[in-house]
Amino acid sequence: MTAIVAVRHGETTWNRQQRLQGWAPAPLTDLGREQADRLGAVLAEGYEIDRVLSSDLCRAEETAEILLEHVDAPVAFESAWRERDLGVHQGLSVDEMSERFPEYDLGAVGPEAANRRPESGESLADVRERVIERWETTLTESEPGETVLIVTHGGPIRLLLGHVKGLDIVEAILEQSQENCSINEFAFDRETGAVRIVRENDTGHC
Repeated sequence: MTAIVAVRHGETTWNRQQRLQGWAPAPLTDLGREQADRLGAVLAEGYEIDRVLSSDLCRAEETAEILLEHVDAPVAFESAWRERDLGVHQGLSVDEMSERFPEYDLGAVGPEAANRRPESGESLADVRERVIERWETTLTESEPGETVLIVTHGGPIRLLLGHVKGLDIVEAILEQSQENCSINEFAFDRETGAVRIVRENDTGHC
């Protein structure tokens, strides 16, 4: 059995301001660094992590570096695990986005919004495609008994959980939550190819 543990980055300045981050270099807050430190301690106690895959965006890299103070494993920073590129919408507040661009509201518009791509950005369907592609290669490359840690973002984790549960994009984003430094654990049976969710949005350490 292979274990894959996916965690969200710590709180950022833009999380606190409720601004849409996308690929912006928003740093962790003091709380975000504390969350990552506590997460690292819990991961070190509960898992024998063999390698780390991390988004190469600033907030994920900063989180991963704090985790590596507790976890002794090689790390690879990869663009596949990035949050959605919001293009011209990056930096808007959540309220401003809903008021100015209602055509992107998943709750109101549904699948059309999931496939809509902002100028110079990605659609949610684009994000799902790259995340699931990297997920499948991660499963293929994994070794029996290995534990892989993935440091990423709320959007990719919800899309990944949705993929495993058989949810569409709208359900995956709207019906699931991911808090900062949450833990999500997947068990992969190489013989059958089955993936089981063991832990989801676990924030008991935060």
